[in-house]
Amino acid sequence: MNTAVLQTARLSLRPWRESEGVIQHRLWQERDPRVPPHRRISPDGRPTVAELEERIRTGAQPGLLAIELLSSGEVIGYCGLIPRELPDEPELAYELLREHWGHGYATEAGRAVVEGARSSGHTRLWAGVREWNVASRQVLAKLGFVETGQVDPDAAYGDSLLTMREL
Repeated sequence: MNTAVLQTARLSLRPWRESEGVIQHRLWQERDPRVPPHRRISPDGRPTVAELEERIRTGAQPGLLAIELLSSGEVIGYCGLIPRELPDEPELAYELLREHWGHGYATEAGRAVVEGARSSGHTRLWAGVREWNVASRQVLAKLGFVETGQVDPDAAYGDSLLTMREL
C-alpha cells in the first residue's frame, strides 16, 4: 500500500514527523495496564520521547501513519499496516489517544487503510486483538473483520484473538 497520504472527510493519515515523538509517548503512557509490559512505558521511563523520535527518524515503523484531524491539525493516534509472515497479508493496527475515543475516528481511519490496501492489491488483512478490548473488537467488526477462532492464550494479559478480512 502506498503510505504517502490517505484522506477521509475528517482525517489525514500521513507519515509521522519527528517532532511527534511526544504524541507516540503519550500513546505508550495511556495504554491499559493489561497490555504486556514491552508495549508500555517501563519503570525506567523507556521508550523516551527521544527514542521514539529516533524511531520516526529512522523509519522503524513505516506502515503506521499518523492520524491528523483536518479541522485542527492535531495528531490523535495512528493507523496502518504492519508486516506478518505472509507479505501480501499484513496486519491492521491502530491506536488513539484516549481523549479521542468514541468519535468514530478509529473506524474512519481503518476504513481508509483497508481501502488503500485493497487498491494496492492486497487480498486479505489480519488483526490481532485482546479479548478484553471490546471497543477495538467493535471497530474491527465495523470494518468487516471476523474472528477466526484462533486464540493465543495469555493468562497474564488476556487472550489474543486473531481476526481476518477478505478484500
